Amino acid sequence: MKYLLQSKEGSEGLNGAPSVGPSYRSVFAKDGYATPIPSIDSCWDAFKYAVEKYPNNRMLGHREIVAGKPGEYVWQTYKEVYDIVMKLASAIRSLGIGKGDRCGIYGANCPEWIMSLEACNAHGLCCVPLYDTLGASAVEFIICHAEVRIAFADERKIAELLKTFPASAKFLKVIVSFGNVTPEQREEAENNGLEIYQWNDFLLLGQDKHYDLPVKEKKDICTIMYTSGSTGEPKGVMISNQNILSMIAGMIRMLQSSNLSLDDTDVYISYLPLAHMLDRGLEELFIFNGASIGFWRGDVKGLIDDMGMLKPTYFCAVPRVLERIYEGLQAKISAAGFLTKALFNVAYNFKKGNMFWGSKQEEAGFVFDKLVFSMVKRMLGGRVKMIWSGGAPLAKNIEEFLRVVSCAHVCQGYGLTETSGPTLVALANEISMLSTVGPPLPVIDVRLESVPEMGYIAFDNPPRGEVCIRGDTVFAGYYKREDLTNEVLIDGWFHTGDIGEWQPDGALKVIDRKKNIFKLSQGEYVAVEHLENVYTQLPCIDSIWVYGNSFQSFLVAVVNPNRKAIENWASSNGISGNLKALCEDPKVKEHMLSEISRFAREKKLKGFEVVRAVHLEPVPFDVERDLLTPTYKKKRVPLLKYYQGVIDELYQSKKMRN
Repeated sequence: MKYLLQSKEGSEGLNGAPSVGPSYRSVFAKDGYATPIPSIDSCWDAFKYAVEKYPNNRMLGHREIVAGKPGEYVWQTYKEVYDIVMKLASAIRSLGIGKGDRCGIYGANCPEWIMSLEACNAHGLCCVPLYDTLGASAVEFIICHAEVRIAFADERKIAELLKTFPASAKFLKVIVSFGNVTPEQREEAENNGLEIYQWNDFLLLGQDKHYDLPVKEKKDICTIMYTSGSTGEPKGVMISNQNILSMIAGMIRMLQSSNLSLDDTDVYISYLPLAHMLDRGLEELFIFNGASIGFWRGDVKGLIDDMGMLKPTYFCAVPRVLERIYEGLQAKISAAGFLTKALFNVAYNFKKGNMFWGSKQEEAGFVFDKLVFSMVKRMLGGRVKMIWSGGAPLAKNIEEFLRVVSCAHVCQGYGLTETSGPTLVALANEISMLSTVGPPLPVIDVRLESVPEMGYIAFDNPPRGEVCIRGDTVFAGYYKREDLTNEVLIDGWFHTGDIGEWQPDGALKVIDRKKNIFKLSQGEYVAVEHLENVYTQLPCIDSIWVYGNSFQSFLVAVVNPNRKAIENWASSNGISGNLKALCEDPKVKEHMLSEISRFAREKKLKGFEVVRAVHLEPVPFDVERDLLTPTYKKKRVPLLKYYQGVIDELYQSKKMRN
């Protein structure tokens, strides 16, 4: 395989253990793993290195609000940020909080978030990020479980923090607002034995104080990042300095080996949650390289406007954001005149054809990049050279479309909190890696372990099995949960629970999820995530949750229909009404089931894999109702709880009709 080197042979399973395929590493590690600079032992060292090398570079930027409207980006240099960080760090130490203590950070991405993080790094505190979308119960659990002593928070989240009283007050002793504190909030905090500060007041607390910085080592835990999880309580993933530094080293070598630059002239837009390892890892990468980070306003409707003002060179997205961009562009194309559409189609097919024949993205479009696709490029700020997609699979047709029209490289990546964010990343100008997550970063080994009960065998052609990862980016364990750690960390290999398939060029394709399987009453195993990925390829389906259990013999589903597709079909069939009314119409449901059955036959699904009854839900699954994780993965237990009545009705009505 072109981009892989075999580091160890596979082995057949003994005594009932599953077989494991060969261990592979990136071809970019042929002379050894990428390693951090020898003098850098911690995330603080990496930040200090950037400050000393690029003191006057723009580091953190946000848009000023002028007369109620967003204006230009206002910047702080690396040296200016460093000076604020040192005041924050001294203020923390003056309260008797030091190395090894836990510090929570709660709020949307902003400059103060990064400054609070670096203040933790300075004195070896363990940063405990809190998801901006988590409710009070989860925040309370994390504060108590991690024994958080001090918490920095967006002023809009202070009220949420106060809701965790009195339980959290056993551990939490200090709250620092990124902005203001109301008299009522101050009174409630003090009544529970806490000190509470406004941002500027806290900076004054550390202004004239100096404390020696403690020695920090690579093995030190610098972050406990709680995964939102699709079931159960959040798990605290312990991330060390070594984990993050190794990820940075791996990303740098991967980019250099792909002939892509990342330097102090680059600009990154920060909008994915910093409390998630994907964005946290990438921002650490850009800081180390002296690049600039511009923060969005916090409104997804204004993201494109923010990009137009910021003009980023790198952009990382989850599929939902790229889907919105794709749908917006498709709508503009559909509304265009005949000649405009004809020109677009000629340009699209010309460039796409050249890319599939091996031309580089930047050369494949010829004059069409300027004549036709420059509009898309300007929409994204005009300077984007790389768009990374992660968190969930990106539909092949959307990735292909954006690779052609965006005038940028579009590559999917894969990683988990437990592997310190980016772990495998598709390479630029490798069209064969379309719809894959690419090869491993040159800091890890990857192998597949057979899952025979699902029909995935590591020695098949193509090799398929559970993705297992070993290397310096793999986490230290789950905080206070050795039992859960031992379930997934076996002989140094982290078992991801994801099913992968090696491609001929050495890229990995994630095709299923090991844990999302169940048995129907007739004994057939169902890989539900695989089915959902198949069914969402239907143009009439935006999202689908497939359900079954061992007491039932067939599958049912709750479907978020595609509004445009359903409305068009209804109109052509003489059915009127808004989306809610259409979702309740028996003929529309019958049409949806017919499409599902037809597509299942087309995709050669087995009979028991065909959904037999559906509920059409006009309101998309969302985080607010706890149906999705903050990274938009389905939360199956809450989904069942929310739709239990619907599921019962689907089974009952289907059986009555039979």
